[in-house]
Amino acid sequence: MKRSKLRRIAGSGLVLAAVGALLAGGAIEASAAASGTVKTAGDPLNVRRAPTTAATAVKTVANGATVTIDCQVNGSSVTGPYGTGTLWDYVPALGGYISDTYVFTNSDTRVAPDCGVGSGSGQCADACAGEAQYRSSDSHFLVYDTNSDGYSAVVAYWTKGGAGPFYVWNSGGEGTKVDKAVTVPHGGWVFYKVCVANYTTAKPDLKSCSDGITDYAA
Repeated sequence: MKRSKLRRIAGSGLVLAAVGALLAGGAIEASAAASGTVKTAGDPLNVRRAPTTAATAVKTVANGATVTIDCQVNGSSVTGPYGTGTLWDYVPALGGYISDTYVFTNSDTRVAPDCGVGSGSGQCADACAGEAQYRSSDSHFLVYDTNSDGYSAVVAYWTKGGAGPFYVWNSGGEGTKVDKAVTVPHGGWVFYKVCVANYTTAKPDLKSCSDGITDYAA
């Protein structure tokens, strides 16, 4: 059955529940992934570090490829073979997001939970230069500065029990990446936002922050 792109838009309940469990020190059960098939006119599809066409393309995926969708989130509007929509699919094996308007599944509704738990990467709001990824396998933040906008890219994060905010900075300028290990115990949760700011050792004035993302140390 060809899937309709007129979706039910899920609320933020899963994200709020994730943050609540993080602050309370609780655990969150992972949801089952879903499968889909990439459909383009034949060209490879860009995989983005965040769910927006302004985010860096980290790689491509071939037309006809089968992908495993971990979660779904609303981002920038894209027109594809299955209409125009703002829904994006996070595919862990590809390290980023693809527009859901290029994905076929055997369902006429959303096929995965809201991103926010284990979604792994994001971009600051307003198409600014900060992007970041949490690598759960060894608890590292990768912070990218994609262009010169006068600000440093920064991740603000909190750990179990609400400790924080702590910061991981990239002040290296356009096209650079900072890879920093952070202390999150095995199986523990980390809640973070991707922002830009002027570098400071004091509490920074964070600007254009992304929505909060919750992930965990594997």
